[in-house]
Amino acid sequence: MRLWVSGYRSYELGVFKLDDPKIEVLKYCLRKNFMQNADMGLEWIISGGQLGIEQWALEEAVSFTKEYVGVKTALMYPYTEFSKNWQEDKQIQLAQLEQQVDFCASVSKQPYSSPMQLKNYQQFMLAHTDKAVLIYDKEHPGKPKFDYEAIKRYQQTHAYELEVIDMYQLQDEAEQYLEQKY
Repeated sequence: MRLWVSGYRSYELGVFKLDDPKIEVLKYCLRKNFMQNADMGLEWIISGGQLGIEQWALEEAVSFTKEYVGVKTALMYPYTEFSKNWQEDKQIQLAQLEQQVDFCASVSKQPYSSPMQLKNYQQFMLAHTDKAVLIYDKEHPGKPKFDYEAIKRYQQTHAYELEVIDMYQLQDEAEQYLEQKY
């Protein structure tokens, strides 16, 4: 099974520092999801390079693959020079993540030129994965809304599984995480 993981950007979750405790809870939730999917034949964890859920998912996936040998990680960009306009520290952080994953590539071999590259990226991800996990809540729309809608359209003509982790589930995960930690 090839798993596409996406969700909110860091700013959409109010996370602006690398030591924000929300990141620990999100990674805890993602790890639990990876473990459940490993029991169902997980082979690849694939995500993009967006700041937020995508990068945190891959960071956790890299750690996860040390325990679950045989599961691989892939960082897929919609286009080349993806982080070109980011602050230097964020570019460095992403470059370090690139070095840790098993595979890294761009769907479009050109720098950003049109929103069509983002649609092509979604189609690529759908065609090359078997299931998606989105950290997304319809009551709090944001950037993941576009992936959610693309997946829903794709499901109309393809057998494709979608697991949505909403804010209520994240709250439950936060409580479990705190109980386990203390």
